[in-house]
Amino acid sequence: MNHFPTFEVIPAVDVQDGEVVQLVQGERGTETRYGDPVEAAERWIDAGARSLHLVDLDGAFDGERANAAAIEAVVDAVSVPVQIGGGIRTADEALSLLDRGVDRVILGTAAVENPDIVAEIAETRPESVVVSLDAKDGEVVVEGWTKGSGLTPAEAATRYADLGAAAILFTNVDVEGQLEGIAAEPVRELVEATTLPVIASGGVATLADVQALSDAGAAAAVVGSALYEGRFTLAEGQQAIEE
Repeated sequence: MNHFPTFEVIPAVDVQDGEVVQLVQGERGTETRYGDPVEAAERWIDAGARSLHLVDLDGAFDGERANAAAIEAVVDAVSVPVQIGGGIRTADEALSLLDRGVDRVILGTAAVENPDIVAEIAETRPESVVVSLDAKDGEVVVEGWTKGSGLTPAEAATRYADLGAAAILFTNVDVEGQLEGIAAEPVRELVEATTLPVIASGGVATLADVQALSDAGAAAAVVGSALYEGRFTLAEGQQAIEE
């Protein structure tokens, strides 16, 4: 089952201290706050979102899900597919989220440190694991982007396709959260190296960036700051691809 029959713009709802925020290059202390997660989620759905990307930022940094209540409130409030990441470290945690109605769980550090967790979840819930590969200078980094893994995104993606991952979420940390545009080439290289759909994240500032990611072969783009700051609307982002 392909979750992305056509290219999709997915709004990001990143939660820190129970509020929606956007960080610059993933650095704590750089956040701009955008209010209540449920309100943000409902706003994006009203604007035409086909799915949502939820991240527990405190979980991503601290390794445990700190905003579970806020995020579960969003899951309960919306009727579109939701993918969730940030601090999911065990198969049991992932499965309990899937049982709660989450469509896809995003595993980053856990999948890099223990690839078998992907197979363990995919065995009972196929098509539900998205592996998050965050790259800095062409190397996959983990633990809130603080530690190198020694793998290139292409090497890592091949490994996870074999283990049953449904998609790769690829974040280019070099351009993340800066609203200065994307780097299309690393996305294109990853798309060519893997059979899995690639969801691109990081740096989208303009409609041209959305178009470039689509042209590079990405299945979807996660967009945060540009939507929250009104650089373009969700409808415009989706239309840019469909025209």
